[in-house]
Amino acid sequence: MAARRSGAQNRRPQGKKTIPAPRGEPPLSLERIVATAIELLDAGGTAGLTMRGLADRLGSGVMSLYWHVDNKEKVFDLALDAVLAYREPPQHVEAHDWRKDIVHLLEDWRASMLRHPWSAPLLPSRALGPNILGRLELMSRTLSKAGVADADLNVAIWSLWNYVMGATITRASFDRSEDDMAAAQQRLTGLVAPTIERSRLLLDNDWDGVFRNGLDFLLDGFVPRGAAVTR
Repeated sequence: MAARRSGAQNRRPQGKKTIPAPRGEPPLSLERIVATAIELLDAGGTAGLTMRGLADRLGSGVMSLYWHVDNKEKVFDLALDAVLAYREPPQHVEAHDWRKDIVHLLEDWRASMLRHPWSAPLLPSRALGPNILGRLELMSRTLSKAGVADADLNVAIWSLWNYVMGATITRASFDRSEDDMAAAQQRLTGLVAPTIERSRLLLDNDWDGVFRNGLDFLLDGFVPRGAAVTR
């Protein structure tokens, strides 16, 4: 998957690399730049991040940032990969259960993107960093051990990618009030035997439950429940 690059020139200044921090501010570091960029992205989305705004929030000059990052595109890449860091499951989770491992990986991925709603729309167009690549590698190894054939791994991985990305973007951007949904549900009564009226589709707001159950449907298609697992 190729990443789109901005073509911005490397504006990193030349010369000595030691830059004193403004009085009262901690030293400028890559970690602090990324953490502050995430704060700006959380507050204003991708449009809310500029190098000038980032420098102001950090209490530094814009040119000081270029000691650590080449351009704003690099800041996007680093911030995105930082929020996608994988969190290991709690110790009480049963080990060597491939379904639980996959479910935890994808639920953690979805939760990370929902905490930072700008990340899901940004991910398809950015460089794939070590954290998201690590998730894909872990997914591949887990599915392979569960018995998914090598010839089917790419289909399985991209199907799960599409599922978690679509579910996350829909959840993050869905902007309908309960009154709107109730009115739409009421309009269904004018249709001939609508099945989604019987299932109360438009009144079902169990987003987490729908995600989890839908994931089970997908995983059953890859490796049916009770199937032998290769080690």
